[in-house]
Amino acid sequence: MIMENLQNIRLAVDAIVFGYQNSQLYVLLIQQKFGSENSYWALPGGLVKNDEPLKDAVKRELKEETNVDVDYFEQLFTFGDDVNRDPRNRVVSVAYFALVDPSKLEIKADSDADKVQWFKIKEVPKLAFDHNSILKKAEERLKAKLTYEPIGFDLLPKEFLFSELENLYCTILEKEIERRNFRKKILSFGIVEETENYSPIKTGRPAKLFRFNKLKYNELAKEGFHFEIKFA
Repeated sequence: MIMENLQNIRLAVDAIVFGYQNSQLYVLLIQQKFGSENSYWALPGGLVKNDEPLKDAVKRELKEETNVDVDYFEQLFTFGDDVNRDPRNRVVSVAYFALVDPSKLEIKADSDADKVQWFKIKEVPKLAFDHNSILKKAEERLKAKLTYEPIGFDLLPKEFLFSELENLYCTILEKEIERRNFRKKILSFGIVEETENYSPIKTGRPAKLFRFNKLKYNELAKEGFHFEIKFA
C-alpha cells in the first residue's frame, strides 16, 4: 500500500473580535510564548479537537484565552494556501469574526495566552503568522457589511446617542457623512427608536437616547426589506 498521500495537516480556528469605544475601532489580541520563541501578539485561536464543531472550537479558544463569551460568530475565510503560514506545522485555519461592546466584557488572559488587550485598529503591531492578513480581510468584510446589514448596532450599547451611530459609520468606513441625510435615512427604516431616556453626559441640551429594534428588523427582513446605506 502506497502511503505517499497520507495527510499531516492540522485544523485550527482564529477569532477576530472587533469592539468600538470612544469613536475608535478596536480588535482583541493575545500575547503568546511558545518554547524559546519571543512573545508576540496574535489573534485568539487554536487547534480544533477531533470531535468538535468549528464554531464550538472558536468559542472555546476565545473563552479560554481571553475570558470573552460571544454568542454569534460569522465565518470569514479559510487560510491555508500558504503552506508555510505556521513554521511549526502545516496548519489550515478557519477564521471567524464577531462584533461586541467592550464595556460589557471583562477580559483576562488564560490558557496559553500571557496577556490579552484591546488594540486600536490603526495601532495593531506586527502579528504572528499571517494574522495581519487575516485581520485585514476581516476589516474589509466589516466595512462592506456595514453598508448592507445593520451590524453596527452590535458594537454600540443597548441605548445610544444618534451621534454615536453617526461616528461609528464615519470611523469604520473612514468617510465623512452628511449627517442630516444619514439620520433621515436610518429613521426612515423604522428599526431605530427614540427612547424616553437621556444621555447621562451633561453637555448643552439634554440628548435623547435611541435603540435598535432587532425584532422589528427581523420581521421586516422576512418580508423582503433591504437595509442599505450608501455614501458618495
